[in-house]
Amino acid sequence: QVQLVESGGGLVQPGGSLRLSCAASGNIFSIYAMGWYRQAPGKQRELVARISSAGMTNYADSVKDRFTISRHNANNTVYLQMNSLKPEDTAVYYCNVVTSNGLGGIMNYWGQGTQVTVSS
Repeated sequence: QVQLVESGGGLVQPGGSLRLSCAASGNIFSIYAMGWYRQAPGKQRELVARISSAGMTNYADSVKDRFTISRHNANNTVYLQMNSLKPEDTAVYYCNVVTSNGLGGIMNYWGQGTQVTVSS
């Protein structure tokens, strides 16, 4: 099993910044990708940003040029630096990690979620 521990959410004014962290631990064979999703009230969960084991990234159009995803492979941690935050960024943010299951397949793990609220 893999455990994900998220931190860094909170309340911030529009235009402000927050940094989310997610540390993976446990029985990890190989991490393929790490990412962040978010879910606002009444909406479906959506991809915010994702980074592959090779460092390739992709972002939702709504956060490009404002958010930056990065990872520290040595300690299996992924970060999301969020700048120029807008009220529409308000959501619960979930860490996602895709790993090998050691048998040629993949496993998908989710964090518990951290609330980000952008409001004046």
